[in-house]
Amino acid sequence: MKLIAAVLVSTAVFGGAVAQTPDQATNSTASADAAHSMMKSADAKRDGEVEKHIKDLHAKLKITAAEEPKWQEVADTMRENAKDLDKAIDKRESAMGSATAVDDLKSYAEIAQVHANAVKKLASAFSGLYSMMSDDQKKEADEVFSHRNHEGKKVAGQ
Repeated sequence: MKLIAAVLVSTAVFGGAVAQTPDQATNSTASADAAHSMMKSADAKRDGEVEKHIKDLHAKLKITAAEEPKWQEVADTMRENAKDLDKAIDKRESAMGSATAVDDLKSYAEIAQVHANAVKKLASAFSGLYSMMSDDQKKEADEVFSHRNHEGKKVAGQ
């Protein structure tokens, strides 16, 4: 889940960079191609980060051969979730130049909804794997998926 938060943060940074790009290009097709190329590059980077996260999780959780089919379901869900999030982010970024404040809020809500749906899908896929795990693996999974470093950090009243 830390990866998804990082993706959302990087989206804000990347989106800001896209929003600040001058629209003084004499060839609007070249400008659109450059923006498309930047989005593809960002997508590839995020895909690489997802694959790294999947590999790291596999190692941390010490997935056994017997658990591998369930693990593949989890990994495939993570990849699918990343692609869904990429689509929502790309949609938001493509509208950055002409988006109103209301449009921006709505597009952010869409990203948040995609994220919420992704967490639900991942929880569902992960539950089958979790039920097969040893107690030591479950303990590690509990630690990996915990949000203990976020406890007590409320947005309001800080």
